[in-house]
Amino acid sequence: MFEREILKDLAQWKDRKNRKPLVLRGARQTGKTTAIEMFGNSFDHFLSLNLEKIKDRELFEQNLSAPELVEAIYFAKETSAGTGSQLIFIDEIQNSPEAVAMMRYFYEEVPHIHFVAAGSLLDPILDKKNISFPVGRVEYMYIYPLTFTEFLLALGKNQSLEILQRIPCPKYALTKLQEEYQRYIQIGGMPAIVQNFIDTQDSSKLQPIFEGLIESYQDDALKYSISEKAKRCLQHAMASASIEAGQRIKFNGFGRSDYGSKDMSEALRLLEKAMIIQLLYPTTETSLPLVPEKKKSPRLMFLDTGLMNYSMGLQGQFFKTNEINDLYKGKLAEHIVGQQLNSKRNTAQKISFWVREKNNSSSEIDYVLPWNHIAIPVEVKSGKSGRLRSLHQFMDQVDHKYAVRLYSGDLSIELTKTIKGKEYYLLNLPHPLISEIESYLDWMAKQYPSS
Repeated sequence: MFEREILKDLAQWKDRKNRKPLVLRGARQTGKTTAIEMFGNSFDHFLSLNLEKIKDRELFEQNLSAPELVEAIYFAKETSAGTGSQLIFIDEIQNSPEAVAMMRYFYEEVPHIHFVAAGSLLDPILDKKNISFPVGRVEYMYIYPLTFTEFLLALGKNQSLEILQRIPCPKYALTKLQEEYQRYIQIGGMPAIVQNFIDTQDSSKLQPIFEGLIESYQDDALKYSISEKAKRCLQHAMASASIEAGQRIKFNGFGRSDYGSKDMSEALRLLEKAMIIQLLYPTTETSLPLVPEKKKSPRLMFLDTGLMNYSMGLQGQFFKTNEINDLYKGKLAEHIVGQQLNSKRNTAQKISFWVREKNNSSSEIDYVLPWNHIAIPVEVKSGKSGRLRSLHQFMDQVDHKYAVRLYSGDLSIELTKTIKGKEYYLLNLPHPLISEIESYLDWMAKQYPSS
């Protein structure tokens, strides 16, 4: 049972006076149930229901009021509430429309009790059953695969974690952090994979776990395809998603197929609702808000870089290289950065990337990060060097002077110029430090104030 960063967010939710019942969203096997069980230890009373079990599900089918239902739950679990804080966890809530509807009445009639709900394939199943959570009566949190900081904590690398979070990171630590980061990229952040690696200390024994996860995702998604054609299309989408990950895609002919835009769009959006992939649409904005351009081609992000590596047969290649730019044409570097930026967010809002598309030329910034009410361009370079033409074009359009390059070199801040002569500060951030990017932006701004 790993310590997860979401536990801090859950603790804040617990202490809020105006909190609502919580729905925890995330793909299967990302640790939702385990996180809530750990969170339950902070309560005087913790009860867990699994609505895949008939007896637990029947509790919600008796047309009881919210207070009566709470009494029935305690009675069924052969315990009593007594005094003190209470958490009731409703797992696999997608199996009961009555339980979904009851979330509204929990908020209105028993606000002193903490309720958390979670489920697998939550959005696809609720959509199919044409039910939804009561608007304005629940709030949401999101859980993703382990970040690099969580990975280090799980492996007991406390010294590495301490020095990773030291701002600025000393130069002598970067080589070791890079080695550990390389291992993280290889294995990924799926809790079952990480736990197996901890138990065996042998990444070569992870194959059956990877295979089981991928098969379970395919099987789950196929259950909610309507026709045989839709199933075949979904199978192709799942098989091709890891290969296309990190790149901008077209729906028509996705994955070198004969499927049209409509079929592939439906298949990929089902995978997105299951949180197996994300479709990130670009923005053309250089200031907040970063409005996505839905008419432009999206970039496909896979749930986990470790799963992506396994699907593409890249696992063994990590033992033959020291830089991630040698693998998959540098796409792994961009993808793992996106995975970590995404994992740091507890919101439905997606991370953004920037494009400037004209008839004879185009520019693209890998990510744009909201920070202190401005948009920070983040360019990902898989090696130690690379052109910054797009970064210069972005900086020419903004009224601030901060940008970030993630790369395989040393930590530094340099004063540089665009082609048009605008000066700005470029934070050169080694890849392992991505989890602390906002702290490093604060560090840069303190040394070089904007005014």
